[in-house]
Amino acid sequence: MKRTATTILTTAALLLAATGCGGDDPAGSTNADGSKQVTLTLNWVPYGEHAPFYYGLQKGYYSAEGIDLKILPGNGSGNTVKQVAQKQTDFGWADSPVLLKSVATGMPVRSLGAYLEKGPSSVEFFTEENIKTPADLKGKTVGGTPGDALYATFPAWLEKNGLKKDDVKVVNVDAAGKIAALAEGRVDAIMGFFHDQAPTIESKTGKKVDVLLFADYGMNLLGTGLIANTQTLEKDPELARKFVRATQKSWAEAARDPAGAVSAMAALAENEPAPEVLTKQLTLNLPLIGPEGPPGVNTEAQWTETIDLMSRYAELKNPGAPNAYWDASYAAQG
Repeated sequence: MKRTATTILTTAALLLAATGCGGDDPAGSTNADGSKQVTLTLNWVPYGEHAPFYYGLQKGYYSAEGIDLKILPGNGSGNTVKQVAQKQTDFGWADSPVLLKSVATGMPVRSLGAYLEKGPSSVEFFTEENIKTPADLKGKTVGGTPGDALYATFPAWLEKNGLKKDDVKVVNVDAAGKIAALAEGRVDAIMGFFHDQAPTIESKTGKKVDVLLFADYGMNLLGTGLIANTQTLEKDPELARKFVRATQKSWAEAARDPAGAVSAMAALAENEPAPEVLTKQLTLNLPLIGPEGPPGVNTEAQWTETIDLMSRYAELKNPGAPNAYWDASYAAQG
């Protein structure tokens, strides 16, 4: 049976009170059976990308590691990173560019691996617009949200593809209003994460959506991944290893059984999209994991590319080496 939203919030409050978040215990309380209560806060309300977590929860991959996992909805990667930094949650799921900017401001957080190695940043539009390449965006109106990585890097992406900044009219739209702006015809296209938004737009409008991925046209930013507070890593590195190990297994097995992952999420999540939307979202998400190696295993070159792009185009101040943002030691190589 699904837990109600009230139950989830009550459980979260009890966990925070029990763990004394912001105190010395970064790992949560211990149950009578020896398992540890651990919270994972997502980057947003549950959508298809998150299905592997619920699959691992249902299959017992986390409990096999001695982890009593509670998955909590998020309200944007920035807020999730702040919660991890303030030890209001044990682990987080957040976009890597947001993590970079947060670390640059002094937040004590690290990535334990970006699971979306091919970033989902894209321009989305209805098929009827007949946009096939970036050049076809000339003269179009594109909605974007100031402050996010897509908005910051969009002008450079245009330049990489032979367009000038003024060739496209950018309209500032709140993150929550982008889908409505496209559906109502106020913009010709929007910047966003295609694997989340495109199926939602198609479901709401009945129209086919096409996309241009930044990564397919010269600009790849690592996507979402696991993050932890540096104090958690210092005081309980074994918990982090167990959590990452269970997560890697959850993602690998969910990729082999997408229908099972959708079913698990439908059973365990709260306020998730309809199963047909979930299925499309997860199907679009899986190829972003990367063709080789276990999920969440990255290379220095991948992080260096993302850091460089953020430094040049998104005002990442005093960029450091990858190990300033990412700890490679937790994600098993296979």
